Amino acid sequence: MLLLIAVANTPFYLWGRETSPGSSHPVDGSWLDRVADVFIITFVDLRIYPMFAFMFGYGMMQLYSRQLAAGTSEKRAGRLLQFRNLWLLIFGLVHAALLWMGDVLGAYGLAGLLLVWLFLRRKDTTLVVWASVLLGLLAIGTALAVVGAYFTAQLPPAEAAELAASFQIDDTSMTTDSYLASVGARLGMWVVITAGQGVLGLVVPIMILLAFWAGRRRILENPGDHLPLLRRVAAIGIPLGMLGAVPGDLYHVGVLRVPDVSAWVFELVQAFTGFFGGLGYVALFGLVGRAVARRRREAPAPGVRLTSALQVDGPVAGALQAVGKRSLTCYLLQSVLCAPVLAAWGLGLGEHLSSWSMLLYAVGVWGLTVVFAVWQENRGARGPAEVVLRGLAYGRRGTRRPTAA
Repeated sequence: MLLLIAVANTPFYLWGRETSPGSSHPVDGSWLDRVADVFIITFVDLRIYPMFAFMFGYGMMQLYSRQLAAGTSEKRAGRLLQFRNLWLLIFGLVHAALLWMGDVLGAYGLAGLLLVWLFLRRKDTTLVVWASVLLGLLAIGTALAVVGAYFTAQLPPAEAAELAASFQIDDTSMTTDSYLASVGARLGMWVVITAGQGVLGLVVPIMILLAFWAGRRRILENPGDHLPLLRRVAAIGIPLGMLGAVPGDLYHVGVLRVPDVSAWVFELVQAFTGFFGGLGYVALFGLVGRAVARRRREAPAPGVRLTSALQVDGPVAGALQAVGKRSLTCYLLQSVLCAPVLAAWGLGLGEHLSSWSMLLYAVGVWGLTVVFAVWQENRGARGPAEVVLRGLAYGRRGTRRPTAA
């Protein structure tokens, strides 16, 4: 999942060139660049943050359930979640100020604060009903946007050009060569993203509500007990997500001729279908996790204690689990490896890369985070960001609690 996050985020570092309205993908480039763009638009764009929102909500329910099982009162366990969400919001603010305008921690923290307050102890039926209502509103909004795009296409050329320009993503934080100026630009974008993506866009709240429901049933911990559901969600959700990306793909490569002033609607259609695609990815990874668990090595000999995921599941699955245990650290490490190298206020490499070479850069960045996580796993050390967050959320006892992202 963190590989997909890197692939989704790094195109925003391709600064200094014209992009499609509302998109991070340059309009020019070679055929290799077009292939990379179509791949990302189809499988990654606006599908990954819903997927992470679900995992974030699922993790909250896991943490809450563990606290109750340990004898913590419901009130205290809920307060712990809210402390954690508040600190995530603060982490996101610092992350945006220092490095990355597209931080998602703030959006998840804000949504978590709101949804834990309103829904944590509600009945399953209430969770499903509200998720359905919000999804219905999202569908209605998307349909109205399609109608609105038709009418905006009829605007006079001058008004159309001005409106189309308003849909271009502000890349000031990338293009300025002043780090201090970039801080203000990043924080301005972060506020909009945190409120828009975390609450107003509806996708994140819907995903978290569904994750609360799924977490109570331990669907991802026990995927073998829920195979029909996981297979059905993956088989329906992933194709729907891909189908919703087709208009944007065709427009980006020049096959579908639409006025620029109306092209913003493709992003909204992708956001709606991205909900289904993200949910499908969660189900798919649940099925993969079950397959990994079934192939685990036989029990060790008496007296032999396996101490790491690498010993339990081998180098590939173990390495991925090492990253998962340190997901917050690895997510933040991506920005450390990207922003100072790619932005204009740093080395400025983003100006010279193209879509396909940036895709390779994203894979390389993710690979380095895997190496770091494996090194930490072999040392038996938790991720630095996890240690800090746990200490802030739990207080002094946080450093002694078992590892879990």
